[in-house]
Amino acid sequence: MQPLSRRSALILVSVGAAATATGAAGLLWASGEGFQAARGQELEEPQTLRSADGRLQLTLSAALGKVKIAGKDATALSYNGSLPGPTLFLRAGDRLNVTLENRLRDPTNLHVHGLHVSPQGNGDNPLLSVGPGTSLDYEYQLPADHPPGVYWYHPHHHGFVADQIFGGLYGAIVVQDDQPIPTSRERVLVISDISLTPGGRIAAVSVMEKMMGREGNLVLVNGQLNPRLAARPGERERWRVINACTGRHLKLRLDGQSLQLLGLDSGRFRVPAKVDEVLLAPGNRADLLVTAQTGTAVLRALPVDRGSIGPMMGGNGPLRSSAGRSGAVLATFTVAGAPVATLVPVPEQQVPRDLRSEPVAARRELVFAMGMGMGPGTGMMDFTINGKSFDPARVDTTVSAGGVEEWTLRNTSLMDHPVHLHVWPMQVIEQAGLPVDTLRWQDVVNVPARSSVRVRIAFDDFTGKTVYHCHILDHEDAGMMGVIEAR
Repeated sequence: MQPLSRRSALILVSVGAAATATGAAGLLWASGEGFQAARGQELEEPQTLRSADGRLQLTLSAALGKVKIAGKDATALSYNGSLPGPTLFLRAGDRLNVTLENRLRDPTNLHVHGLHVSPQGNGDNPLLSVGPGTSLDYEYQLPADHPPGVYWYHPHHHGFVADQIFGGLYGAIVVQDDQPIPTSRERVLVISDISLTPGGRIAAVSVMEKMMGREGNLVLVNGQLNPRLAARPGERERWRVINACTGRHLKLRLDGQSLQLLGLDSGRFRVPAKVDEVLLAPGNRADLLVTAQTGTAVLRALPVDRGSIGPMMGGNGPLRSSAGRSGAVLATFTVAGAPVATLVPVPEQQVPRDLRSEPVAARRELVFAMGMGMGPGTGMMDFTINGKSFDPARVDTTVSAGGVEEWTLRNTSLMDHPVHLHVWPMQVIEQAGLPVDTLRWQDVVNVPARSSVRVRIAFDDFTGKTVYHCHILDHEDAGMMGVIEAR
């Protein structure tokens, strides 16, 4: 027998560590493909829960069990037995109370992604841990001026985030408009991906997939595979779209239909922008207006080149977020029947704050890097910010509450890293050295390989500790996250 090289030994150690970790996760990991999915069913939306008299109270039970995926029975994770979990409709100024029940074999917690709420105590605190067989009461108070938009919730316990979201734990949050936007119909479309065995269990994820950022074999909309949507000519639909994938970028295209982008993440344009495509990194959301034109159109996620892990890991080729060269088919939209009367124009939206003219209290640079090493989570590669892997006991960045800061997000690696900051959204002011002229507010900002993005952040309203991280969730679990404290 030939002796093992150091590199081969590292690979075997890493694979063994990964097998141990996935076995401990209690997700019933197994290898293989071939899950017999049902395609083309009518689109279904998750259960909706709406606030009343300024409050919404609910219980989310996270558990492993039988759930419908792509029209068939599968064994996966879910909130309250459905994938996605219930959609929460709120208004600015509301109080949201959530009892999180952990029926998993591992710790978990809850993050309300994009909401501008306090990170302290039992608020949007990613440093909390809810142990197996226990529960925790969360409370979130939305400010009276909270921006409308589409948000989402998911687990955020370091080391388990990618597994738990990939396994099925996610749901939508909608903060409604004070002034309704005239539409014929509104839909919530939660796009996720997963890999299942022929027996309908969550498939194993290799070390290499984790380093690249896993992408599932099935790309789902509300837990369905290529569902059908129907409308009449002239109808204006509002699609609230969430990229709940753990590593997949979505370049959305719906040929033959009229698309307008109302906003991205919590950001909103003064008037809807006409678009042909919308690119969503993992964690991004889009508020889309679709004016129906006669015919049948296919909603696709086109291939996205998000870089490479480089020759040191045998990964020279680009990573394409797709299910093939033509991309992934997400849904089929059929428009037929008698035309409807034209709706009144969309009213102008409130112009968001522009930080480019405001004084800057501090300037910082965050460097997102990947390199060879025995990094946590992968065993083969380090994922760092400013040379450090995540340590929950260490505060990496301290900011002054109420101040405006300018951050340069620099990516020295060969892969894209979408950067998410909790609690406070970011205004994008420069990309790859070029100024951004439009007002762009996002809480997930994609930083392309070997490039940089400059943002400004207003640390308003809240103090306390929270995090920023790469939203390729395997990278986050492997250490690409830092702690920030506002004082």
